[in-house]
Amino acid sequence: MDIKQLRYFRTVAEEGQVTKAAKKLHMAQPPLSQQIKLMEEELSLKLFDRQGRKLELTNAGRVLYQKAGQILTDLEETIVEVKETNEGITGVLHVGSNKSCFSYLTGPLHQLRQQYPHLTYQLREGDTYFLAECIRRREIEMAVVRLPIEPDEFEMIPLPSEPYVLVTPKSWDLFPADTKKVQVEDLKDIPLMLLHRISGMGQFELVVNECRKHGFDPHVICECPDATMLLSLAANGVGATIVPRSTLKAFSFPNIQSFEFTNAEIEARAVIIWDKNRYLTKASKRLLQWLEVNKKTLKELIQP
Repeated sequence: MDIKQLRYFRTVAEEGQVTKAAKKLHMAQPPLSQQIKLMEEELSLKLFDRQGRKLELTNAGRVLYQKAGQILTDLEETIVEVKETNEGITGVLHVGSNKSCFSYLTGPLHQLRQQYPHLTYQLREGDTYFLAECIRRREIEMAVVRLPIEPDEFEMIPLPSEPYVLVTPKSWDLFPADTKKVQVEDLKDIPLMLLHRISGMGQFELVVNECRKHGFDPHVICECPDATMLLSLAANGVGATIVPRSTLKAFSFPNIQSFEFTNAEIEARAVIIWDKNRYLTKASKRLLQWLEVNKKTLKELIQP
């Protein structure tokens, strides 16, 4: 069994049909079928069960699919590492970010692009849970995310923390616009739309627990993992939301106003994370260096 056969096998498994897999691999169907047959003969077991026109993995096939993915990924990373011994910073930087953290990346990505014009980017967006999964699947190398996150499998560099702000429609006349200050207790009767992760604890739990410390349960009318969707709803008068302050700099919406909390104990904390057992490309290492060295610059970027 060789690397080429493993690639063939995984493509057939992903497409569910030899015909579709052969088209994707730019080869004829008979030799692809023959390669799968040779693999099954070598292993003395079936890798696929036929369900009508669709091929489904057997239990053994599922094990091989997972292990083959790891082997192919390790091979690709090894090739990159070897090539980078003699090359400058080129290729593709695969990085992810929460939307509420994107302002941390705009500066370093601009600097890297100026210094290394042959470098390109592939960006992923999602909540912390989604981006952690992307790193585990090796779809991206690293991501800027909000805490909390389980630290066991990730290395991380903390980034400057920032306060949360209340964002309301401009048409609401609940607080004096000139003060730009509110207390947590002022949220008691306001319809709130809060960021909520796909899975796990995050800002939603922080805000709810903060309100409970002040003696009330918030009136939550919407939960969503996307900060821009919540800001858009606020701009259209649906409700108020609470986001990290820098989010308002990264994404501009009309018809909204923001207020600082005077007595909230919670802060939005961000980190950049990566798999501690994975080889990082030169581009990723340079991004980490920039973030580490320029924390003061980042702090200034998220100031009001």
